[in-house]
Parts: sequence; C-alpha cells; structure tokens
Amino acid sequence: MNSAPSSSPQVPPFVLQPILVERIWGTQDLAPWSSAAVAGGPVGEIWLTAESCKVQTGPAAGRTLAELTKANSTAMGDPRGEGFPLLIKLLFPREKLSVQVHPGDREAQALGMPRGKTECWYVLSAEPGAEVAVGLREPLTQAEVKAAITDGSLESKLQMIPVKAGDMVFVDAGTIHAIGPGMVVLETQQYSDTTYRLWDYGRPRELHVEAGTAVTRAITKAGLVEPRQMDGFTRLVDCEYFAVDRFALQPGSDAVPGAVEKLQILIALTEGCTAKTNSEILALPRGHAVILPAGSGPVRLQAESAAEVIRVLQP
Repeated sequence: MNSAPSSSPQVPPFVLQPILVERIWGTQDLAPWSSAAVAGGPVGEIWLTAESCKVQTGPAAGRTLAELTKANSTAMGDPRGEGFPLLIKLLFPREKLSVQVHPGDREAQALGMPRGKTECWYVLSAEPGAEVAVGLREPLTQAEVKAAITDGSLESKLQMIPVKAGDMVFVDAGTIHAIGPGMVVLETQQYSDTTYRLWDYGRPRELHVEAGTAVTRAITKAGLVEPRQMDGFTRLVDCEYFAVDRFALQPGSDAVPGAVEKLQILIALTEGCTAKTNSEILALPRGHAVILPAGSGPVRLQAESAAEVIRVLQP
C-alpha cells in the first residue's frame, strides 16, 4: 500500500532550469514568455519539467528532476516509482505541427510504458486567425482514417477551433489533433514521449499509421473548456491526471490558494511574484517551473506588480 505524503517533504520547494529544444518550426524570439538566450537554431519548445531539468535553488541545486523524483517518489507525485508524472512545456509554433494522436494508459501499458498521454493547451498569445485541430468533424472508422491519410484528405476532416489568448483546450488520449502556427501555448501533459504522427502535410517524416489509428477514438471529450471561478483563482481545466489554475494578482496583492496536500507546480508568466510556504520564500522567475513537493503546506502568492501565475497540481 502506498503511504500518504509526508507533511515534511525531504526536499523543500525549488526552481527548475528550463531546457530549450530546437525545432525547425520554432522561433528565436521567446519574449515575453522567456528571457532565455537562443544560441542556436529556432526554439520550438521550452521544457519546464523535463526529468533532465536541473534544480537551480536550495540544497538539491545541480541535481536533476529525475534524481529527486527517484529519491523522494511520494513527495514528487510518483508513489509507484514510474517517474515524474507531468511534463509542462512552452510551445512556439511558426508552422503547422503534424497531425498526431497519443495512446491512453491502457494502450501504453500494454506496450510496457507507464502511462498514456492526455494533455491540455493554455493559449498565451494568438495571432488573428490562429486555430487548432481537435478531433474529427464527424466520426470515422479506423479504415476511413487510413483512407484519408492515403489520399491526403485527413486535414479536411479535422475539427478546427479558432483560439485566442486565455483559451484552454483539453485533448484527451485518443484524440486526433494538431496545433497551428501563430500562437504561444503552455502545454501540460502526462509525462510521455509516445506520439503517433498521422499526417505531416507532405513533409518527409515518418508516419505511424497503423499504431496511430489503433489508438484513435472517434468521439472524445476534447475541446475548449469553460473556465470556472473559484475562491481566489480561476480553474482552467481539470481531469484525472491534472488540474490547471490561473492566478491574476494586482500590484501589492496576494493570494492564498486552499490547502493542497499533493504535488503542485507554479509557472509565473510575468516577473515580480514570490511564493511563500511553511519552509521557503521563493521568487518565481518568469518562464520557469517552481516545484512544491507534496506536503509543502499552504502557499501564499505575493505580487510586487501585476502578475499572472499558473498552478498545475495533481487532483
């Protein structure tokens, strides 16, 4: 039986160093979402909670998130020893991303992987006309999806959703989906690298037609999510794997979220905000993940200037 999270975690809250990932469809202008310098090619993704991210603050500075999770599995939201549970990224697409689908837990575990991949996208900015593909315009069988891939008509069968800054899109496993250009997205997902590419607009990359159609579901829960006002914050989305909240703070104000006993991750989208727990006072650097291990106790967010903070937590 898994033990309950300790009220005194073995590691205090800490800041992670993000990892910049080059993509041909990315950009060299990450402002205002990140102040990281781009030394090489265009950056398509910034991984905020990759297991290879290194700790920047506190007694564990220099260690990787994977090392801390292995040594403190329950406090880090991983009681079964399967690795850190959530991967959070910033995405900067300047071209259409490939049409993809991800397996659910059952399909992934049948292949020896710990989990599937349900995800969500919080739109930070969007140019006029920006849109995402989420699901199919009408249900198709696996054979019909394969036929649409073969004849090049799959894109025309996708359900396109216009998006603007502040929108939240939920994408459960088994949903055919794609992100369009002209936006910046904060993505929260189950920690999984399993992606099946179904269509890539003629670009010469491998497709995974058999594996992808095998896990595709004709009807899913994916789509825009209506935000819910809570006590002091906005609940953007919740599911069995994660919940995502938004805190909007005015200059000189603070917010005290309700007590949460499980893993929490804070991402500041602006500068000038700090988080105070029972054991730590941490500045929240813009575009970084701040990890609050389970048992860190209540957190107080304080803002010197107008601030926006996203909180991701385990339900």
